[in-house]
Amino acid sequence: MNVLITGANRGLGYEIAAEALERGHSVIAGVRNPDEDHSGLKLLGDKHGERLTLTRLDVTDEKGIAELAASLQHEGRTLGAIVNNAAILTARNTPIELLDMDEVAKTFEINLYGPMRVVKHFLPLLTETQAAIINISSEAGSISNAYPGDYPYAISKTALNMFSEQLHVYLKERDIQVLGVHPGWMRTDMGGSNAPTDPRLPARGILDLIERHTVPGARFRFVDYTGKEMPI
Repeated sequence: MNVLITGANRGLGYEIAAEALERGHSVIAGVRNPDEDHSGLKLLGDKHGERLTLTRLDVTDEKGIAELAASLQHEGRTLGAIVNNAAILTARNTPIELLDMDEVAKTFEINLYGPMRVVKHFLPLLTETQAAIINISSEAGSISNAYPGDYPYAISKTALNMFSEQLHVYLKERDIQVLGVHPGWMRTDMGGSNAPTDPRLPARGILDLIERHTVPGARFRFVDYTGKEMPI
């Protein structure tokens, strides 16, 4: 299986790439700037060779996304999974009265429009058997458990859940699994050092979902990394 991952240079994206490679898959690791020091991915490349492709993939750059998709298609590459992982968390604990709307717009560009751009251009390549689209979501996007704060992040993830649901309806006859996945509070740059979860654990769960070892029975396409239904 060929797995495309956005934001693959660190945190959960890196761990998903590492887990996929360990399981024998090939990974197209999308990063915003390939010229930066991606030592972790370099080590993965040294270990797994040509099964890892490091490529520029800025989810805010639709022209670049389209060019990458066209290049891979020209090479005859197909995809078995798309993991929309790239995201930002800004304006933490900022009251609505002080919220910078530019931060909201920037968050939506990456957290929502980014996955939409990626799916728009890479869906024609998603032709491998029992393919999957995994949109990394968050419990913050649950309307049932809404809280005042993290407005840009939470609202963008709520909208991402809706996008997952729409894609599920659109693609179910093609047997493409679409899920919005809450990975939990993890020890990453976003989650901080006090988080309880090693990101490799949800990475394993996400690969189990992609490989359909775990099959969610939820009504909606919003689940945690074990496949358990999340509250919409």
